[in-house]
Amino acid sequence: MAVYNTPSDAANTAVRAFLTSVGEHYLGRSFNTGSGKGKAIWEQIRADFNDGCAYCAKQDKLQVEHLVMFNRSEYGLHHPGNIVPVCKKCNERQKDDHKNYVSWEAQLANQCGGSSSNLYIDRRAKILAHIEKYKYPKLTDQERHAIRVIAESLYENIKSESEKSLSMYRKLDEAFVKPDLTNHSTGPAREAAQSG
Repeated sequence: MAVYNTPSDAANTAVRAFLTSVGEHYLGRSFNTGSGKGKAIWEQIRADFNDGCAYCAKQDKLQVEHLVMFNRSEYGLHHPGNIVPVCKKCNERQKDDHKNYVSWEAQLANQCGGSSSNLYIDRRAKILAHIEKYKYPKLTDQERHAIRVIAESLYENIKSESEKSLSMYRKLDEAFVKPDLTNHSTGPAREAAQSG
């Protein structure tokens, strides 16, 4: 749980909820990895990777990794074909020289000692087979563009609404709460309000 929340946090959560809904649209059903059929699918995916990390094969505190990142830069969908189990270390996606997150294939290469290593070749083949098995949607450029436009709009609208809500609160506070302190408070607050 975040200790400090900002309008951007709320907006990012809304984008992830949208990407979850789009993923479920293509899947044709709900996909909650924490319960029910979604949890059973997640457990099967873990078993497909021998309960080990999809990148390094270690069996250590596995987490959900979205291959195409589940964020505003890549717009990956929450879908069985887009998630694999990874250890905590491998789940810390590296960034390139332009401070953009690298693709899952580049992350895999980083974890396997390069794209020419046998480990990389084997793990990549296993992940590609996983994507195919669970039928991650092959989105057209138009579909990806539509998702991007809607997600960006959603992000900006949620962030803007949060900022407008704070502005509205300040106006209401000024109009109703502050005068109330002057008329009804006792002790130091009233005295400060009366002397100010």
